[in-house]
Amino acid sequence: MVPIGLCPFPRKRVIGFVAFAFFVLSVVGCFANPILLSVKTTPYDRQMARIQPILVSPPTKDTHRELTLPLINRWIGELRNIPYGFSMQWKTPAEVAREPVADCKGKAVALYQQMARHGARGLRLVIGRRAPTSRSTHTWVQWTSGSATYILDPAINWTAQTVDEVADNSYVPYYAYAGHQKYRAPAASALYARL
Repeated sequence: MVPIGLCPFPRKRVIGFVAFAFFVLSVVGCFANPILLSVKTTPYDRQMARIQPILVSPPTKDTHRELTLPLINRWIGELRNIPYGFSMQWKTPAEVAREPVADCKGKAVALYQQMARHGARGLRLVIGRRAPTSRSTHTWVQWTSGSATYILDPAINWTAQTVDEVADNSYVPYYAYAGHQKYRAPAASALYARL
C-alpha cells in the first residue's frame, strides 16, 4: 500500500513559502516610492500642529520664475549649508531662516513651502528612516513632477535625486503629509510600535 498525502507539497515548503511571501510584502514599504495608504490620523499629528498651516497652504505661482531642477537644487544647497542642530519641535520656515541651525524637519518644511510658493504640485512631506538601520527618524520631501518622482533631502543631499537614483533600502517612509491629506506606509503601524 502506498500512502497518499492530502497536501501536494511538503509542509515545510508551504510554511517557508508563506514566510517568504510575508517577508516580501512587509518590505514593499522599503522602496523609495511605495504605495501609501490614506489615513485620518498619524502619531505625529500633535507635533505637526505648528507647521500644519504651511502644509495646507494652496500652491501659488511665482510668475517671475519657472520651477526647474537647477532652481530646486539651489534651494536644497542653501538649506544644506545651514548647520545641523536638532530641535524637539518642528520649526517653521521663518524660524529656519533666522536661527543659526536647523534639523531635517525644519529644512524639509522650508523646502516644501518654497516649492509650494512656486507652484509645485505633487509634494509630500515624508517622515521615515533614511535607511532601515537608522536609529532615529528622518524627514524629507518627495515631489512627483511629470513622469519622475524625486527625493529632496536638504539635510543630507546637495541635489534632487530620482527614486531610481537612490538605493532600494534608502528612504523608508512611515508617514507622509500632502496638504490636508495624511498617509502611512503599509508596514508603518508595526514599525512605529517598535520605536
